[in-house]
Amino acid sequence: MKTTTLLVTLLFLQLAAAAQQQLVKGTVYERSARFGMVGVSVMSTSGRGTVTDSLGHYSIRLPVTDSISFSYQGKATMKFPVRELAPNHPFDMSLHVDIHVLPTVVVQSQRIHNYRQDSIENREEYAKVFNYQRDYLTAVNGGAGINLDLLFSLKKAKRMERFRERLEADEREKYVDHRFNKDLIRQITGLQPPAIDTFMVIYRPSFEMLQTFENDYDYYKYIQDWGETFGQEWRRRYHKSAYTKSY
Repeated sequence: MKTTTLLVTLLFLQLAAAAQQQLVKGTVYERSARFGMVGVSVMSTSGRGTVTDSLGHYSIRLPVTDSISFSYQGKATMKFPVRELAPNHPFDMSLHVDIHVLPTVVVQSQRIHNYRQDSIENREEYAKVFNYQRDYLTAVNGGAGINLDLLFSLKKAKRMERFRERLEADEREKYVDHRFNKDLIRQITGLQPPAIDTFMVIYRPSFEMLQTFENDYDYYKYIQDWGETFGQEWRRRYHKSAYTKSY
């Protein structure tokens, strides 16, 4: 009997805590408010956090007593009290960051359009998974009640979270594919098959590494420098140019 009473008490304490939380979500844009920024840190005073996805979107559940701020390249915004944010409305943010592009590199607009469209379609297709939250309360006749389906299906909830993690990992890999593509590498380095294929395997950056470059110029410089080093090593090993197609 005491055990049952204790479990009921803990359950209602969890319900009370959940009722005092608010889902905060939105998009983080660069200075012009036209393009979403990937890899922006979304932090709370209580220590919770997340990062924006490839489209600049974020979602985090916080206590109403908490505050939220955004950080990019070591520069953080002011803190915004959660209780002052409008519930059920996106909280978008525009950071004072410019996008710099190396003038000699021509980025194909069709490739960007396809990548963004694929990302949007992927988010829409799996919206229920990406937006999934463990809600312990549910609407009952205009009031609040206990979501028994979730309480008695914790395994299902964990499977949903693991599925979402796999989708997010796949989205990060697609972002790397988008940034580290063969057309861009060829323009910067001049490498040709089969050398360029080997280069892209060895020097493929991780999603986290892409976030360390302050701007596109630094990223393109990374490709250019390692491309020159690789080209010299290719000639030394195979005694032929890495810049001429071999058939």
